[in-house]
Amino acid sequence: MIDRILAPGNPVHRNYFHLHLVSDATGETLIAVSRAAAAQYETVSAIEHVYPLVRSEAQLARVLAEIEASPGVVLYTLVEPEWSQRLENFCRELGCPCLSVLTPVLALFQSYLGQASAPKPGAQHVLNAEYFRRIDAMNYTLLHDDGQLGGDLENADIILVGISRTSKTPTSIYLANRGIKTANIPLVPNVPLPAELEHVRKPLIVGLVASPDRIVQIRQNRLLSLRADDETPYVDPASVADEVAQSRRLCARKGWPVIDVTRRSIEETAASILDLLRDLRMKFIAT
Repeated sequence: MIDRILAPGNPVHRNYFHLHLVSDATGETLIAVSRAAAAQYETVSAIEHVYPLVRSEAQLARVLAEIEASPGVVLYTLVEPEWSQRLENFCRELGCPCLSVLTPVLALFQSYLGQASAPKPGAQHVLNAEYFRRIDAMNYTLLHDDGQLGGDLENADIILVGISRTSKTPTSIYLANRGIKTANIPLVPNVPLPAELEHVRKPLIVGLVASPDRIVQIRQNRLLSLRADDETPYVDPASVADEVAQSRRLCARKGWPVIDVTRRSIEETAASILDLLRDLRMKFIAT
């Protein structure tokens, strides 16, 4: 059922629907898939009901009661066939669309690989080497945020450089969650770069820039939240434009690739950086 709600101060009606995400693991897969799909509908928003770690009959019964109370779209990832069938039968009787998001992918894999899967709840979240690699990358990244800790930049996979408010930290954290050790170094007017940066060979160094107008806007909001004085070169348009120009010249001089983050999400920026990293690693393999 789609509800129409008139937002305060907004003459346009916005449509809302209930979205039930049922998982026997963390539910992260369902959340990512559903939000990617929902983002394609500008005038419709989902009211998410997330049910992670559904691993008992009692838990499933509570989920069914919630769906009955607020009918809507149901997406699920349940390994137990009996529970999947029970959920689908219930939704069919209730008239709610219901889909197992992994079933089409698993069917495609099975067709190509010629073998059936071995279903296991939360299989992607096991404490294996990949998991500990991500934890190690996260620890490294947090210690090397905003140029805090030097001395071992050579151990980084990626080093991000950029002036203040170019999304260095959130991009670094996102990459770390992908298992990529990421250091980020701020470019500050009249402050020299760490000497160590001149000698690193293994890491990919990427410059992040944004339009001066965008940076000024973000910095002004930052100062406002801190209730700080905004009469400062930090938010002066001419000074900020000069910072951006200097950072671009530095990257050009060093041969570092530059990514403009003005109209990019963190995910899009990270994807571009990972493409650059793959290219760099392929060159190493080729040589």
